Amino acid sequence: MSAEPLLRIDGLYKSFGALAASNDVCIDIAPGEIHAVIGPNGAGKTTLVAQICGQLQPDAGTVHFDGRDITLLQQDKRPALGLVRSFQITSIFPDFTALENVAMAVQLNAGHSFHFFADAGRDTSLNEPAMGYLKTVGLQASAGTPAFALAHGQQRQLELAMALALKPKMLVLDEPMAGMGPDETAHVISLLNELKGSVTMLLVEHDMDAVFALADRISVLVYGKIIATGLPEEIRNNAAVREAYLGSEDDADA
Repeated sequence: MSAEPLLRIDGLYKSFGALAASNDVCIDIAPGEIHAVIGPNGAGKTTLVAQICGQLQPDAGTVHFDGRDITLLQQDKRPALGLVRSFQITSIFPDFTALENVAMAVQLNAGHSFHFFADAGRDTSLNEPAMGYLKTVGLQASAGTPAFALAHGQQRQLELAMALALKPKMLVLDEPMAGMGPDETAHVISLLNELKGSVTMLLVEHDMDAVFALADRISVLVYGKIIATGLPEEIRNNAAVREAYLGSEDDADA
């Protein structure tokens, strides 16, 4: 594993009026690592993800990805560098089949616009790799099913397949277990564990069982500040973290 981090967040600061949603946030994520960010309600996780992915620009600090300063880079330019966000905000096309959805992602990765998306589902050069990504996430049997007819967990699998079709260096996984039952959650955890090492992941998740099952390291965000970063057992046994977050049941993000 390279000593140089794939993602380096240094001194990130973002305020909304008197509220500092990001307050001198520093995180390094190594290539191949699954790094989780957890925190209580209002911790600033959503704001942090928005700055990493380009939806918001910080008031101060920098975001470096793969050795490049992307702090001010436009949101739509970041996936081409390999920084891909998935989950939380559904990005599937409900009236198209699972295969067509992934074929469009393959098409986009090849540098083509969605302007020609109507032909994507009939193009063999798109369908073959698209089916491969569906197999990776266990959805090959549902390739011909319209996305709207898939169960919630299957739609999450489909979104993961679409994200993988963009060939990311890093996946930003934003609440991947949201709205899932125990069986669906267990399946997604298994999928992400199988991908471990092949793609770097930043995991923002409120399900602590999932976090401790997946994360190599965890950063704890409380009121915009990182109060601890460490191995899962270090975080589990950290008294300050337990007091601020792990002892609370109200751990949804604002």
